[in-house]
Parts: sequence; structure tokens; C-alpha cells
Amino acid sequence: MGDWQNFDNRAVIGRALRLRQEIDDFEARWPTPVAREETLPAFTWAQLERQLVDLAATPAQASMARHLVSGTRKLAPFKPSEMVLREILCMTWVLLDENFKSEQEAGSTEMI
Repeated sequence: MGDWQNFDNRAVIGRALRLRQEIDDFEARWPTPVAREETLPAFTWAQLERQLVDLAATPAQASMARHLVSGTRKLAPFKPSEMVLREILCMTWVLLDENFKSEQEAGSTEMI
């Protein structure tokens, strides 16, 4: 059991190091501006999810919104706010893309 625990610890550390590298790369590309800028209006994660579900192109994409928002929300405290914004924009793009097919959808259309 000790070996599995060490493996799990290494996996967690590896994920944390990859996240740190992703953040460092992002901040190197887009440094935080020194001057104070006007901010966006505040909204909640629940409001974001509700709007993404409503905007989604298909019911399958609408059901994906909850999982995508949840994953983004869990890591958001560790990332720069602009990086979280970028992830939200990418998430929105996927959910609005009428041509996007999940693996399940892609498999079901091939069987027809």
C-alpha cells in the first residue's frame, strides 16, 4: 500500500507542477498590467453555468456546461484572472459550436 500512496503523491505533485508551468507560461506571455484598469461586472459561477447552458448549441453541449464550469471553478483560485477568463471564452466557444460532437455523439452518428 505504501508504493501506491507514493505513486498517488507523485501524480498529484506532477499535476501541480504542470499547472504551475502553465501559469508561468501564461504570465510570461501576458504580464499583469501595472496600471489599474476598469474591471468586469461581478457574476457567480452559477450564473455563468446558467448562461452557458442556455446558450449551448445542443442538449449534449448544455449538459457539458456543468462539468466544464466545475472544472474551471476548482482551479480558478490558483490561476491569474485573465487565464480563467481565457478558459471561460474557450468553454463558450465549444458550447456554441454547432459542429462540435462529443465522443458519444460522434460514435452514434457513425452507426447510422
